[in-house]
Amino acid sequence: MSATLRHGLAALLALVLLAGCTAAPPPKPPLQVPATVSSTDWERDMQRFAAEDAANPPPKGAVLFVGSSSIRMWATLAQDFPGIAVVNRGFGGSEIRDSTWYADRIVVPYAPRTIVFYAGENDINSGRSPQQVLGDFRAFVERVRRDLPRVRIVLVSIKPSPLRAAQLPAQREANALLREEIARTRNAAFVDVATPMLGADGQPRAELFIEDRLHMNHAGYDIWRGLIAPLLQPR
Repeated sequence: MSATLRHGLAALLALVLLAGCTAAPPPKPPLQVPATVSSTDWERDMQRFAAEDAANPPPKGAVLFVGSSSIRMWATLAQDFPGIAVVNRGFGGSEIRDSTWYADRIVVPYAPRTIVFYAGENDINSGRSPQQVLGDFRAFVERVRRDLPRVRIVLVSIKPSPLRAAQLPAQREANALLREEIARTRNAAFVDVATPMLGADGQPRAELFIEDRLHMNHAGYDIWRGLIAPLLQPR
């Protein structure tokens, strides 16, 4: 065997051995999903959404508004964002982990181009810490992006309200953590609705709320609309 041939075979063998020793990519960590929902009452909402979808299937590629009662009660959603296909899948009283749990029923099937997400307020009220709120939001993003890797996520900050004014410190801490998280998250935006909903005294502006001092009136939603609308234009 010539020296040239021997060198060629040795080089080929080295390449084969190198290929066999190349480490396989590490396995992805398991998807973190909530152990349960915060209330079994949400199943009725899921069935109602399914019935609505069967009767009038929403378009693919719309803007999906999902979250708790501030989304559910946004009755003028379509009028507030003219020319934009919107889908409302808010269910009152829900927490972040509930939207994660039900994502395969109220998020993924619609294949939205953008998700406008509002939750976290009820989480704080139920005793979850700002750090738990952050972890729950991370799980929501992970769940959604598993099936919709390109979807844009617009996170609306936790709003202040007169009824829950005592929770303002925890809400502020959670909002700060969420804002930082969004800054590190690709194709995402954070909408600060809390600041314009506070008065000069640092307290929630009572004129933005209905009689229950928790949910917003038209003036409150008008603030939200003005901040969210610029983020919904096709990119």
